[in-house]
Parts: sequence; structure tokens; C-alpha cells
Amino acid sequence: MKIVVIEDDELIRETLQELLELEGFQVVTAENGLVGVQIAQAEQPDLIICDVMMPELDGYGVLAQLQQHPETAMIPFLFLTARASLTDMRQGMNLGADDYLTKPFTLAELRQAIAIRFSKQASLMQQYCQERDRAKSLQQQSQDHQNIAEVQEDILKKMLLELRNPLSNISMAIYLLERATTDQERDRYLTILKEECAHEMAVLNKVEQLQGLLTSGNLKLIQRLQGLNVLKEF
Repeated sequence: MKIVVIEDDELIRETLQELLELEGFQVVTAENGLVGVQIAQAEQPDLIICDVMMPELDGYGVLAQLQQHPETAMIPFLFLTARASLTDMRQGMNLGADDYLTKPFTLAELRQAIAIRFSKQASLMQQYCQERDRAKSLQQQSQDHQNIAEVQEDILKKMLLELRNPLSNISMAIYLLERATTDQERDRYLTILKEECAHEMAVLNKVEQLQGLLTSGNLKLIQRLQGLNVLKEF
């Protein structure tokens, strides 16, 4: 993991770098706030440790500039300061700092501060990922419902066509049956009526079956079957 250290005191800067590298971190240093902002934007570190009192640009200015850019605004920020009054801490926290580490500090204090920052960042990332996945799931559900509605509309149109043809034949058979003059003609038209009624019933049964089939779980299968014309009778 990468840490940017922004500190104008050369001895403290080099000491911090050595301690952090011994802990296994990759460390990039800056001797003032202006350079620190440039390095942070270029390196995109996992953590920034920044002194408060510095020439060129103090720690508050560094944090304020980094907060203005989405790519650096969420990087955990740890203030390093020789003073830590309530007023100073409130100012830093209002700007978005995560914590203060007061000089002089021990290695244990440094480790603890860094561990806490990374732990909180990991928790925030986990929450973000969960919310992102939840949003994706809701979006997918909405898309599935829309797709189901489109499939239902398509099948309904085909069903109406399937029902319309037999009804036309039934109407014609009834008309001819009423005007039949022989038993042979009446038998023929009755046969037609029976066949067309049976076809109508079959289509209606398929409608009932499809109602149970049209679910989000079966949507992809239905769309694939339609693409293969397996449902062409609808």
C-alpha cells in the first residue's frame, strides 16, 4: 500500500519514511504543501500523512485542495501536528480530515492511527460496494420487468391473431350450417365447428400455461426460445 508523507521538516520526513517502509508500505514524500498536492494527485495513494504548519501551503490548504477533486477527495487523510487544540482539530475535521497524530509520537501510535484509518476505509468501501450491488440489482429487476412486459405484449399480439382466425371460421361455419339443406352438409359444418372450437380451447390453454412461465427467472429462456422460433405458434 502507498502512503504520501507531506512534511517540511527533513528529519521528521525521513524518519517517517524509514518507519513506514519498515512496516512494508511504499512511501512517497513531499517537502511542502504545494508539492504534496501534486504528488497526491499523481500517485493516488492509499493514505496521506500531512503536517499542519508548513510554508507555501499549510496542511489545511492541502486538504482543501484535495477535497475539490473526486480522485483525491476520498483518500484517508491524517494530520501530523505539534499542536492539537480542540479548535485545530475541529477545523481539520470540518475540512474532512480523518484524524490527528500529535508530535512527538511513538511507532505504536503511528501504527494504530494508520490501522484505524485503513479499517474505516475498508468498511466504507465494503458499504459502497454493497450499495452499488444493491443499485445494480434493482436496476436489473426493473429491466427484467420491462422485458417481461415486452414479451407478454408480443405473445398477446400473436395470441389475438391465433384466436381471430378460428373465430372467423366458426362464424362462417355457423352461417353455412343455418343454410344447409342436407344432412351431409350439416355434418360437414358441425365437424368444422368442433375442430375450430378445439383449436380455440388449445390456444386458451396455452395462454394459461404461459402466465406461469413468464417470470424473471425464465425470461432469458423465453427470449432464447423466441429467437429460435420455438414459440412461433404464438
